[in-house]
Amino acid sequence: MFLSVGRWCARRPKRTLAAWLLLLTVSAAAVAVFGKVTTEAVTIPGSDSQAARDAGAAFHDSASGRQPVVLYAPPGAAGLTDPGTRRAVEAAARAIGKVPHVVAVTTPYAPAGKNALSADGRTGYLTVELDLGGRDIAADTTRSIVEAAAPATGAGLEVTAGGDLAAAADKGSTGHSEIIGLTAAFVVLAVGFGSLVAAGVPLLNGALGLAVSLSAIGLVGHLMDMPSSGTTIAAMIGLGVGIDYTLFCLTRFRELRASGVGVEEAAARTMAGSGKAVAFAGCAVITALAGLALGGLPLLHALALAPAIAVLVAMALTLTLLPALLSLLGRWLTPKAGPRESSPAQAEIAPQGPRGWGRAAQYVAARPWRCLLAGLLLTGVLAVPASRLTFGQLDAGDKAAGTSSRIAYDRLADAFGPGVNGPLQVTGELSRPAAGPGDGRITAVSDALLATHGVASVAPAQLSGDGRQVRWQVTPTTAPGDPKTAALVRDLREDVLPRATSGADQVTHVGGATAAQDDLNERLARRMPVIVGFVLAVAALLLLVAFRSPVIAVKAALMNLVSVAAAYGVLTAVFPWGWGADLIGLGGPVPVPGYVPLLMFAVLFGLSMDYEVFLLSAVRAAYLRGGDNRQAVIGGLTATGRIITSAALIMVSVFLSYLLSDDPVVKMFGLGLATAVALDATVVRGILVPSTMVLLGRANWWLPVWLDRLLPHLDVEDDGQDQVQPRADTDRTDEADDAHGPHVPGSAPVTATRRSS
Repeated sequence: MFLSVGRWCARRPKRTLAAWLLLLTVSAAAVAVFGKVTTEAVTIPGSDSQAARDAGAAFHDSASGRQPVVLYAPPGAAGLTDPGTRRAVEAAARAIGKVPHVVAVTTPYAPAGKNALSADGRTGYLTVELDLGGRDIAADTTRSIVEAAAPATGAGLEVTAGGDLAAAADKGSTGHSEIIGLTAAFVVLAVGFGSLVAAGVPLLNGALGLAVSLSAIGLVGHLMDMPSSGTTIAAMIGLGVGIDYTLFCLTRFRELRASGVGVEEAAARTMAGSGKAVAFAGCAVITALAGLALGGLPLLHALALAPAIAVLVAMALTLTLLPALLSLLGRWLTPKAGPRESSPAQAEIAPQGPRGWGRAAQYVAARPWRCLLAGLLLTGVLAVPASRLTFGQLDAGDKAAGTSSRIAYDRLADAFGPGVNGPLQVTGELSRPAAGPGDGRITAVSDALLATHGVASVAPAQLSGDGRQVRWQVTPTTAPGDPKTAALVRDLREDVLPRATSGADQVTHVGGATAAQDDLNERLARRMPVIVGFVLAVAALLLLVAFRSPVIAVKAALMNLVSVAAAYGVLTAVFPWGWGADLIGLGGPVPVPGYVPLLMFAVLFGLSMDYEVFLLSAVRAAYLRGGDNRQAVIGGLTATGRIITSAALIMVSVFLSYLLSDDPVVKMFGLGLATAVALDATVVRGILVPSTMVLLGRANWWLPVWLDRLLPHLDVEDDGQDQVQPRADTDRTDEADDAHGPHVPGSAPVTATRRSS
């Protein structure tokens, strides 16, 4: 199939290119007409916070909630209690009320806003209600509101949007990160290939895939809740794998051209071999991401779907557009006569002896125990902080200094206490309607809330129109991201509210951003073992099918855990511990949300399949030819070391470029993924995997007879042309095999039979 598709596209390059350009045009036009939709709303079915949020529908608040516009009188300016300043603020409120989507504005001077003015009269806030129906606030809306507050600005006040208004204003593009990543990739490719045309092909494929996938994800946002971070993560992963997949295939194409194969035939055979490996690796990434569905959370579904779309598009482009580009540009992509015509394995062997990865491979094979222990020690040290990793909640106080979110957060916290930035919503459902807020069932809860340690204030209870729903806004004494606030939520749920409603016909719930995040982290911690187990099992099964070796499959899955654990350790040290946080634009330690490690785990397990398949395919092919396990490991690492490290360098460059984002979550993914990929391509694939394979000897290739009959025959890298000779089944063993025992009796011998797809 891969051979046929590759040949069809190579023979019709202009038609294939036109089809992809048409798809890009249609998707871009659809986005222009319908727009990209993202939402930061988090739905947690069955949770207490979700029940509180659902109960809020009984009250006549705007769907977008109440958003603050912070007013601050700097030193030298008249305070908010000054008559002239008051008139300016009221004029600003009237102007804001005329902005589209604004349905109400409450000033600090109105009875409903009596708590919105600080004791010293220097800080206050307007409460703005919007009618966006649950949609995210647009940056233009925030800009219009701030501009409408010109009378207040003219009176000497500093006006800053807060809450979701500030988040909309601070939501910047990551286009600069993509440009930096593409530039770094171009430098690596140009140096590696020695050809600007060859360096440009992976970038073209990656950029086109990025454009198509982001358009598709933007349209998917109309059908399901899609957080903005999902789009950024998809761009990060899609760009990296798109360039990597093209690089693997382009390397194979140039090898075939250097050996004298025609352009069209080389393009087709590239898809039959390396293209098949790309499809295998891409499906592995998507399958690992699908495991997040076991989390049972819409947020995880969205965060898995977005990068899965990006990987699927990158895979489709590689299998169809790339052979067309290879056919069109074949003359410029063919390496010049000389050393570059050699295969990667040969290129590492100079007349005077091995060099580069060839020398490294011989060193590892000669000292497997020493290298294994050194690699485990390095990754173990990096992984140590991961044992202290706990899930937390980010708030606006973790945003970069100078952003609207951070300014508004600090102003409000200084004037009213940190809890004002994350009030809790306590709701009660009454079986019998209450006559008014003075109902004994309501006052009992109000008194209990006020008497609770950690509660700064409780707003007067609100009663729904039918008298069956009641709501209290509770302001904690601590910040939204402070663990003490999460502890307060649990105290209210487990002790305070049950006692206050004991014997009363009332059901209470605790909601708000902090409560929702606590529920989310608890749900993720409970589901994480199931998701991790699923991804491990799927990874092992895919490698078992690909290489027909239980030992290799299990070992590879466990080795992947090593790089993931080390990445978690770096994540813990930099973010919750704050080591070097200022170097990446953070003001100090920030907590890690629960979904970040979980999504990283699925993504990294999928991405590591690229390098695992590439390395093990070369090792297995060498073993089938010669039957010498040690030499097969040396030959496989020699042949693939350079291309794996080049691909990893590109992906690391792409991921690290996202550290320029102001969003701490994007920084977490960028640093975590870059760390894991760098370790995976060097320490794991370059040291741990080859050293363990040398130590295991022929046991690497053991396969029970019954399992041999069950498994399908799949040669991941076979292009249907290069046949290797079957290994003679003799009693000869190489030096390494003598050290680790003979072939296991009763198992199926490894044969060299290859089946083209």
